[in-house]
Amino acid sequence: MSERPIVIVGAGLAGYTLARELRKQAPEQAIVMICSDSGRNYSKPMLSNAMGMNKTADDLVMATPEAMAEKLNITIRFNSRVTRIDRHSRTLFLGEEPVMYDRLVLAWGAQPIQAPLDGDGLDAVHSINDLDDFHHFQNHSQKELPVVVMGGGLIGCEFANDLVKAGYQVELVSPGEKLLSRLLPDYIAEHLHDKLLDAGVNIRLGPLVTKVDKIESESCVQVHLSNGQTIRAGIVLSAIGLRPRTDLATAAGLEVGDGIRVNRYLQTNDPHIFALGDCAEVEGHVLLYVMPIMSGARALAKTLAGEPTAVNYPAMPVVVKTPACPLVVMPPNESASGHWEFAQENGDYRALFKRHGEVKGFILTGSLVSERAQWIKQVPGPLDT
Repeated sequence: MSERPIVIVGAGLAGYTLARELRKQAPEQAIVMICSDSGRNYSKPMLSNAMGMNKTADDLVMATPEAMAEKLNITIRFNSRVTRIDRHSRTLFLGEEPVMYDRLVLAWGAQPIQAPLDGDGLDAVHSINDLDDFHHFQNHSQKELPVVVMGGGLIGCEFANDLVKAGYQVELVSPGEKLLSRLLPDYIAEHLHDKLLDAGVNIRLGPLVTKVDKIESESCVQVHLSNGQTIRAGIVLSAIGLRPRTDLATAAGLEVGDGIRVNRYLQTNDPHIFALGDCAEVEGHVLLYVMPIMSGARALAKTLAGEPTAVNYPAMPVVVKTPACPLVVMPPNESASGHWEFAQENGDYRALFKRHGEVKGFILTGSLVSERAQWIKQVPGPLDT
């Protein structure tokens, strides 16, 4: 066994899950975890439904980094930012401080896409991508003034629903023609739209947010839309998407596409460097959800422990946390041809994407989400042809 440790960069779901799985496989392996934030262990999916349950950032913390270090018998360097990777010497740098590795796992996730906005009120525009972001947003929001949510995708819809549940006025602004445009066909998107409206979310489809100006006399902001409308708001939540973090990987000479390119062993073009989670592009797929992380961490832990194991993703439906309209979505593979068939039961919908009579994807709403296990068995995984 090398005297150098396995170094994991990132203390989110990917990093901590890998550390747990690796410790099972290799009890004596030296492991160092490095993260740029506080390193507290929490469930990131909880961020988009915490306010409706009156939870604070501290309430979501399951363990401190000190407790996790002791539990897993690893070293955790929190509030430490990687600035450079030297592949030739197998060393990464925290500023000028070198940290040597035997193998390196990049699990540093994705970063929010920043909208090109004008105005002097941009300090009122927030993204929520980690626990610290959530704490900052919660401390600066106020129920007396509307919250403008930018984005009608998964995160935008979840936060919009959660905020109205918590008692906030919500204005959801999305330039698309429908909500969850990448996941839902028109029929189901309209159903979600109606349910969110009924819950109290005001939805404006079509325009973009272009400018945010301060209104000093009222301690709020004026949000300008591309259609000429304005919204007086207390805060703006930008939820327009995530982009895998790739800058340091590119600078180190790793192959990068939409994410850090890896094979089914999650190995980059450098045999000593791997990528896991939201930053990884696995055979052309960037899978920004929880279940791919769990599958990847289990396989990678075996590989790092000396048992090369290719990741095998099962069918992994997306659970959309919108209580106004519970959804489970298993989108068909992008290359799949076919058509949607819709059925309604007691106001809820079952949509099946079929090709030659075979189910290639499905969507379940409301009470029908209980059928998830039944349909998962019939659907191929994302890397299956």
